[in-house]
Amino acid sequence: MAKVNFKGSPVNLRGDEVFVGQSAPEVTLTGNDLSEFKVGGNSGKIEILVTVPSLDTGVCATETRKFNEKMAGKNAIKLSVISLDLPFAMGRFCSTEGIENLRVGSDFRAKEFGEKYGVLIDEGALKGLLARAVFVVKDGVIIHKQIVPEIADEPNYDAVFDAIKSSGGCGCGCGH
Repeated sequence: MAKVNFKGSPVNLRGDEVFVGQSAPEVTLTGNDLSEFKVGGNSGKIEILVTVPSLDTGVCATETRKFNEKMAGKNAIKLSVISLDLPFAMGRFCSTEGIENLRVGSDFRAKEFGEKYGVLIDEGALKGLLARAVFVVKDGVIIHKQIVPEIADEPNYDAVFDAIKSSGGCGCGCGH
């Protein structure tokens, strides 16, 4: 069972931990317009799957804004920010913050993403929410994973895009 810290206190995560080199489980999420979409599996594009406890916190909002900026012009990559926020709150956040280069998806219905990727917080004040993590998927296989050790910290953005570059692409869709 994986562990992370929340403000210095260790908390257990629940679910099936996935590792680099393994197939990325396909999961159905709910979009901010209440439609469903799938992440994981082999989508034919590079996918970045980012989990956050809630878009309604300072660190999560900052992280989502930074990923939105970094995704500008990266047409060959699909990035999804996943939380257990309700779709209405996600839609309001995206509208207010001008989020246009990524999708937001909620795992609130079945907590399937949290369970299949092993990032569901199992105890403490944030029990039932998703830990902060990033998974990069190419050709249906996880090529990068970061479970952020301290939930209140941001992930290593450079490592995400370095993993994409080292897998043979830049993400812009130009064929590099």
